[in-house]
Amino acid sequence: MTESATSAAHSSVTTVDVLIVGAGFSGICMGIKLLEAGMKSFLIIEKSCEIGGTWWDNRYPGCACDIPSHLYSFSFAPSTEWTRMYPGQQEIHDYLKRCVERYGLAPYLRLNTRFQEAIWDESEGAWNVTVGDGMQIRARVVVSGMGALHVPRYPELPGLKRFSGRTFHSSAWDYKVDLDGKNVAVVGTGASAIQFVPQIAPRIGQLHLFQRTPPWIVPRLDFAISEKWKQRFRRVPLTRWAFRQYIFWRQEIRVLGFLGNETFRKKVEAVALRHMGRRIKDPKLRAALTPKYQLGCKRVLVSDDYYPTLNRSNVELVTEGIAEVRAHSIVTRDGVERPIDVLIYGTGFRATEPLIGCRVVGKGGVEIHDAWGKRMTAYLGVTVNGFPNFFILLGPNTGLGHNSVVLMIEAQVRYTMNCLKLMKRKKQRVLEVRPQIQQSFVEEIYRRMSGTVWQSGGCRSWYQDQNTGEITTLWPGSVISYLHHMRSVSPSDYQLSS
Repeated sequence: MTESATSAAHSSVTTVDVLIVGAGFSGICMGIKLLEAGMKSFLIIEKSCEIGGTWWDNRYPGCACDIPSHLYSFSFAPSTEWTRMYPGQQEIHDYLKRCVERYGLAPYLRLNTRFQEAIWDESEGAWNVTVGDGMQIRARVVVSGMGALHVPRYPELPGLKRFSGRTFHSSAWDYKVDLDGKNVAVVGTGASAIQFVPQIAPRIGQLHLFQRTPPWIVPRLDFAISEKWKQRFRRVPLTRWAFRQYIFWRQEIRVLGFLGNETFRKKVEAVALRHMGRRIKDPKLRAALTPKYQLGCKRVLVSDDYYPTLNRSNVELVTEGIAEVRAHSIVTRDGVERPIDVLIYGTGFRATEPLIGCRVVGKGGVEIHDAWGKRMTAYLGVTVNGFPNFFILLGPNTGLGHNSVVLMIEAQVRYTMNCLKLMKRKKQRVLEVRPQIQQSFVEEIYRRMSGTVWQSGGCRSWYQDQNTGEITTLWPGSVISYLHHMRSVSPSDYQLSS
């Protein structure tokens, strides 16, 4: 492997050994591990003007993580400076910036550079990549760190083009819009909405919260981490490690309820219902907020201030569907018209549509979306037959509904690094997963998915492919089981060539 990224003065093509797309947790982790292995011929491209991925894109009021801070961080780069049990967006973003600085990643970053297209050159055994500014990159290996939660999903609302007020999605929060005293409609009651609604409700005139399906919500139990505990973590690293282990196993056990343990699931449902009952006294409102599906079928949310916000006199929960949007109002199917100045979407992301807005063309000129057809698949969520030297971090069926996804990222980066080392050891330039290996893995995934709450819990969710209804986003098991699958690379799973 070459030792440095080169860009010849007479050529517009930048040549690297590894191109990483995205500078969120996945891309930063991959870059760090390449440097640690002495592999310096790589480049990280990022479409935004800052690193951070979803933790830069999402800067809405109250944006925070629903996994404790000491677990939502790299195991190899722990921090003793977390200020809260559940970190906010700014604190997570600051943590990632410190990681970039600590490991010297800045020279390998290119911001404001949107990935557009990658075409596999079979004769050269390399990818020809085009990015937004016209820059051409040739890379032997491409690693996608784009993730699934970065392309906003917008609902199709009749008459929306007639609306004369301001509209924006929570992931592109418009701080230029003055909400004070305004009539605001929020469409969606998912993970983002339950965080920003309590933040904006005290300032606005009237808030109309449009709910399609009520979420299960459990107590957040957030608290500040005292200076005393920070000092303990600094002085005795074993204490910090033990705290992380405690959080991990506390989160990991929750998967039992999702995998079919009805007793455990019903206990958590009881916790959620008590949480709501203590804060919502109005029987009619409580009924509207009570889910009719099993806990875990949709993403389980954590909040201490969402339910109290719904008791405010200037907040209305609307469960009727939207019939049409007019110039200054929204009309629901029961004929009620509500005046609206600002419309905010809290409708999540297109999580089951990976690599949206870009093309990846593999062997034989086949584009990856065509190769996937109706269902996106990847061996171990990382490699795809027909697309040599292409690795996906947080790919199909590797998301989690119960634990820290950073753990999955680290496992996938280790696996990818082992693939690169395997090629170097065998003195081969090209690695491609065998089709039967990928197919066997996919069949195993869907066997394990049957019987889980995600597949049979009685709801529609963003976990499911919108066309087939199959779960294409989540890992059907514990983190421990995934780590077991990812512990090593089997050479027989792959075709190696020069």
